[in-house]
Amino acid sequence: MSNTLSASARKVQEALAARGMVLKVVELPASTHSAPEAAQAVGCQVGQIVKSLVFRGKQSRKAVLILASGANRVNEQAIAARLGEPIEKADADFVRAATGFAIGGVPPLALEREIETFIDETLFRYDELWAAAGTPHAVFRLSPADLVRISGGRTIAIT
Repeated sequence: MSNTLSASARKVQEALAARGMVLKVVELPASTHSAPEAAQAVGCQVGQIVKSLVFRGKQSRKAVLILASGANRVNEQAIAARLGEPIEKADADFVRAATGFAIGGVPPLALEREIETFIDETLFRYDELWAAAGTPHAVFRLSPADLVRISGGRTIAIT
C-alpha cells in the first residue's frame, strides 16, 4: 500500500484490497472533479468515466447512489419510479454524511454506510472504466464487471 496516497484515496485502495481486487488508485495533478476533467486527465472518452451521483428520497430521506456514465444525464423520474418515491439531488453535507466523501470524489465502494446503488447499463459498452477514488484528484481503472462486484449495485437504464 502506498503511503503517498491521501487519506481518502488510501481508504479506497484499502477497500479494494480487502475485496481481493488488484486495482490501483492513482492521484493525478489535474482535477477529476467533473467527467470531462477526469476523461481529459486519464485520456479516455467521457462515457468511460463513472459519475457517482447521490440523490435523496423526498419522503424517506434515504440516500441513493447512481453510478452513471459521464456522457449521460440521469432520468430522475425513472429512478423515482423504481424507488417508489420522488428523488432530489443531495447537497454537499448530505453526500458527505451518507458516503464519507466529498462531491467530486465519491467512490463506488468504501462508503460510510450501505446505500442503494444503481449502475448505468451504458457503462457496459466499454471494456475499461475510470471511477473516483475518494478525492477530486484520485481515480482507479476497472471493468464494468468489477464495478458491479465492488458496488453491489443493480444495472438499470438511467436515461
